[in-house]
Amino acid sequence: MEQLKLNLAKILIVDDQEYNVSLLERILGRAGFKQLYSTMDPYQIEKMLDEIDPDIILLDLHMPRMDGLQALKLIREKSGENNYLPVLMLTADMTSEAKQEVLQAGVNDFLTKPYDRTEVILRINNLLKTRYLHMQLQQHNNTLEMRVRERTEELQQAKLEILQLLGRAAEYRDDMTGQHTQRVGHLSALIAGRLGLPDGQIDLIRRAAPLHDIGKIGIPDDILLKPGRFEPHEFERMKTHTTIGANILEGSSFTVLKMAGIIANSHHEKWDGSGYPGGLKGEEIPLESRIVALADFYDALTHERPYKKAWSCIEAITEVEKQKGYHFDPQVVDAFLYLVEHNMLEELAIS
Repeated sequence: MEQLKLNLAKILIVDDQEYNVSLLERILGRAGFKQLYSTMDPYQIEKMLDEIDPDIILLDLHMPRMDGLQALKLIREKSGENNYLPVLMLTADMTSEAKQEVLQAGVNDFLTKPYDRTEVILRINNLLKTRYLHMQLQQHNNTLEMRVRERTEELQQAKLEILQLLGRAAEYRDDMTGQHTQRVGHLSALIAGRLGLPDGQIDLIRRAAPLHDIGKIGIPDDILLKPGRFEPHEFERMKTHTTIGANILEGSSFTVLKMAGIIANSHHEKWDGSGYPGGLKGEEIPLESRIVALADFYDALTHERPYKKAWSCIEAITEVEKQKGYHFDPQVVDAFLYLVEHNMLEELAIS
């Protein structure tokens, strides 16, 4: 069965002497090889590589116009590094210098003229077996790479789903729809895009922003769900959701969770320094937190919560404008207003 497979190999003979070509064709034909191709013009090699896709090439070293070394260079450039295409050099010149030169050029083996029939068949069979083993290994590696890609994609999808579920868990107690986190992530990404941030950073903000309020998990229901205004001590307790969130996400090796921790900790800081928990001011506040602060503020105003009625979009936009330079980074406000003016907030209609 193995010999039958070898005999079906496509063999290309390149030699400028018709006698040598005919001799090799007779030797190989009698040995059972069925697919024999030949040319006496080395300039036909490139075309025949495309048309035949040979399994082995028998190449004469000494030819006019294009010698075997030049032809070998063309073959290697055409076949590529990852394709093991054996080349058997045909030559009567077997000096050590000639051997060294052709080996350095990338030839796989030699056949010395005049040919010995048994040697011809053995050397060709050995090279063909090596080629088929290489092809099997390459196919196996391709299968493994495909499985690795599939597994990596599954893990990536699982990570994204976990991020979404964490964000939903954080909001579930005061937003039964669980959509606030996704709207904040989407609006944050739109603002980041308008600010000209790189695509990779925009995607990180989109995925990290929904975890901004994960620290609410640690806030008691009697405070979190209280209708109306907080008492001073209640508000102080409520403010701790920022540091609780940062502590939950602390120590992660994932870039998106590191960013989520930064956002959780500082999305209630204000441009004028009157925010919490650190009283950061201006550009001391991480840019992603400045972006999420506005997105969270706008979405919270325009949706009903246990402690408030929903504001109209116009009312919320007007309030954002009032807070420019106080609560919010002026550049972030300008980016948000650009989205408003170009009707790009309609994309936030997540049911």
